[in-house]
Amino acid sequence: MNTTRPSGDGAAAGVRAPALAVRGLRVALPTGADRAAAVDGPDFEVARGEVLCLVGESGSGKSVIAQAVMGLLPKTLARTAGRITLAGEDITEATPQRLAELRCVRMSMIFQEPMTALNPVMRCGQQIDEVLRYHTTLDGAARRARVREVIDEVRLPDPQRVVDSYPHQLSGGQRQRIMIAMALVLDPLLLIADEPTTALDVTTQKQILSLIRDLQRDHGTGVLFITHDFGVVAEIADRVAVMRAGRMVECRPAADLFAAPAHEYTRMLIDAVPGLTPRTRTLDPDAPVVLQTKALGKTYLGAGLPWRRHQVHAAASVDLEIRRGQTLGIVGESGSGKSTVARCIARLIDPTTGSILLSGEDIATRSRSQLRPMRRRVQVVFQDPYRSLNPRRRVGESIIEGPLNFGTSRAEALARARRLLELVRMDPKALDRYPHQFSGGQRQRLCIARALAMEPDLLIADEAVSALDVSVQAQVLRLLDEIREELDLAMLFITHDLRVAAQVCDRIAVMSRGRVVEYGDTATVFASPRDPYTQALLAAAPGRNQRFGARAAQVMPGDATA
Repeated sequence: MNTTRPSGDGAAAGVRAPALAVRGLRVALPTGADRAAAVDGPDFEVARGEVLCLVGESGSGKSVIAQAVMGLLPKTLARTAGRITLAGEDITEATPQRLAELRCVRMSMIFQEPMTALNPVMRCGQQIDEVLRYHTTLDGAARRARVREVIDEVRLPDPQRVVDSYPHQLSGGQRQRIMIAMALVLDPLLLIADEPTTALDVTTQKQILSLIRDLQRDHGTGVLFITHDFGVVAEIADRVAVMRAGRMVECRPAADLFAAPAHEYTRMLIDAVPGLTPRTRTLDPDAPVVLQTKALGKTYLGAGLPWRRHQVHAAASVDLEIRRGQTLGIVGESGSGKSTVARCIARLIDPTTGSILLSGEDIATRSRSQLRPMRRRVQVVFQDPYRSLNPRRRVGESIIEGPLNFGTSRAEALARARRLLELVRMDPKALDRYPHQFSGGQRQRLCIARALAMEPDLLIADEAVSALDVSVQAQVLRLLDEIREELDLAMLFITHDLRVAAQVCDRIAVMSRGRVVEYGDTATVFASPRDPYTQALLAAAPGRNQRFGARAAQVMPGDATA
């Protein structure tokens, strides 16, 4: 294989240079931005065979550092100072041609969302082969053999099917393994992993983290692992560098940092990670039942001729109950049926079987016109706050739209919207601004306010915090719990993260393959899980042996969410 590494690795000097060294890097932001530089002066190294985790909230500069190293900075950003060396070679002023030669051969990157990083019209095997065609002189047979070899290395099942599949035909975890295969097919010295497990279930996340760790050890690769989750850091890091607002606040061995974080911002991030110890709260056993499902099921028919269609049971025989003022969590992996159940309850899709009792009224078989009066009684907060609000409408118009449709006067709807913004701890003046003028956490607060504007009996939160930084996540979780208590709401909380479920759910239903496999009080389920699937979910929680959530997460100065 023609993968000989270029010279400049420091061997001539008798010293083995680190895989990556960043010295005094500064990347300026455009005029008018909220600060002068996206990255301002970090100094760190990634040794060969080491995992350095770069940690911080959104906007801290983590991904900009990765883009600068890879030579992928957008045109709106410019490096104005600093030095980047790759295995002893200064690539600060490298030409585009030289950077292209280095990518995949000496440095590779795994992106956060594989579905957008992979070419949707190329088979997965072809995409791995493309790396070999561009960077080696191997013939077709040798390339095919190497593709199969790296597919086996990343532990993908049924290799031939994977090679012949398009990205949309694979699961999220399988697509991420394809990205890892592409990144490691030429054994680079440096691997940059930019939030590669954020969108994955805890069990898939555990597999990917274990895979990266094993491959790094086998190949002696230096890994720069970017994340905002200290649970993941506890699982994989040798050393940790903490970024805040473009600056590095500390860089230390992982064990030392967890034992005694030196900076208050680091302590805040660690404390913001939800603990696995469930909360305890006295419930009213006589509170009225707001929602009850009986033998709820949803079946889809596959494509093809009617007599050849296979049935997919997305949900089957689901029995749930939520009382006023209580929160029921549904947990499970992607494809377990969580969101299907939530969409059936909200009647966004039609259930195939069973009953949905909303305060005693069965709404499972009602027509669209008959459902209109109950729409205001069930409201949903969706996962992605960036797609939940109309970018062309001021947020005030989005919040009052529902009440106006149900006959509320405009003046009363606006007055209610102002009260709700105060309830979710935002300035009422925000009603006159557009969604793009807010952060992710602020947008999710606006989505909560919009749902509450309808004065619902049941609030469904469908992965409502999974796209947020852990610190913002902690604030939104606390906010949801306060709102539930203040308004005496019934809440259905959908999540794949047992840490999150432990903090907000009074009762919990664990779903697998469309069925509820375990159901009960959260503390009981966590303390004595009966089903092997529940046991596997708890065992897969990242950093499960590390103590988190010791102190309540606080909003740091300069990180205000209002």
